[in-house]
Amino acid sequence: MVAPVVEAPRSPAAAGARVLVVSGSVGAGHDGAARELADRLGRAGAVACVRDLLDALPRPVARLLRDGYAGTVGYAPAAFEFLFRRLEQHGLLWRAEQRLCAMAEDTVAGWVGDVDPDVVVSTYPLAGQVLGALRAAGRLAAPVVTYVTDPAVHTSWLHPAVDVHAAVTAATAGQGAAHYGAHLDVAGPLVPARFAQVPGPAELADLRGDLGLPPGRPVALLVAGSLGLGDLLPSVRDVAAAGFTPLVLCGRNAALRRRVGGAPGVVALGWRTDVHRLVHVADVLVHNAGGLSFTEAYVAGLPAVTYRPIPGHGRANARVLDAAGLAPWARTPAELGELLWARAAGERTLPAVADPTDLVLAVLPAARRPGRAA
Repeated sequence: MVAPVVEAPRSPAAAGARVLVVSGSVGAGHDGAARELADRLGRAGAVACVRDLLDALPRPVARLLRDGYAGTVGYAPAAFEFLFRRLEQHGLLWRAEQRLCAMAEDTVAGWVGDVDPDVVVSTYPLAGQVLGALRAAGRLAAPVVTYVTDPAVHTSWLHPAVDVHAAVTAATAGQGAAHYGAHLDVAGPLVPARFAQVPGPAELADLRGDLGLPPGRPVALLVAGSLGLGDLLPSVRDVAAAGFTPLVLCGRNAALRRRVGGAPGVVALGWRTDVHRLVHVADVLVHNAGGLSFTEAYVAGLPAVTYRPIPGHGRANARVLDAAGLAPWARTPAELGELLWARAAGERTLPAVADPTDLVLAVLPAARRPGRAA
């Protein structure tokens, strides 16, 4: 079994370096990647500061981004798909997005002045747009790295003035090159190392008992992100009909947990801090978005299937993961059943992956300005 993540050792290149990481608190994936990167950089000897782009926007605009995303995906999925596709055309909607990003530029420039970073990293697409605009305008001297947290690159992730675009997997880098002519370095996942630590048989047996999972029946872990997005109840029923016990992570969506928990044979959970253990009690992952939950499962070696993906980036992610064989996309209940059994029966191994910290540290020697202590 191959250990997937080697934590960055304390590095002379990192000692005293200042890194500004700009995330976006829309869901949990962008923030999760930012926090993990900051933790790793700190252990390597750098000083990392994390900021939330939504704090740089007027409060009504930030609320629109945060609440509008969940509301549109949940209640108007066709509209969300339409908006996602229209953004790719660089028309009126794209210009509106650029104007929204411009509202944050002065505050983000202030963060840059306060931190005086050697490198700036974005884990949120609109943050990359803001940082790219500052770089292009000469208001940001430090190089910018955009870390793409999604399996699929879309136009908001890319900015010509960003110095380095980075992807979790080669599949994402290939899609970015094919669709946009963009170069993305394969940096690896930003997931805590504990996801690759397999609990012992006794601990797993105790966990199954604590969760109320029936013995002798395979478990499918269903995830819908921290917001519990998508119409999950049909997926739960189809998973159960295929002969698996649905173990459902509903995130912070209490209404979803009540709905799903009423179905027979289902174990519905709310927000959990022990997902690194749950991925090892399960036999297969069923996801609908391809975000952080998929990456966590990937690091843990848990095989995945995409089913009923949410619109926009969810379907775009599904296409990339399906084409790469990382998570086949089941289009029907019958396909779902076949894929669940096939994926669960396969050998489970931990992938060998890069550490994104190495990419950021590699930028430091050239980025460090004269007079900055090394």
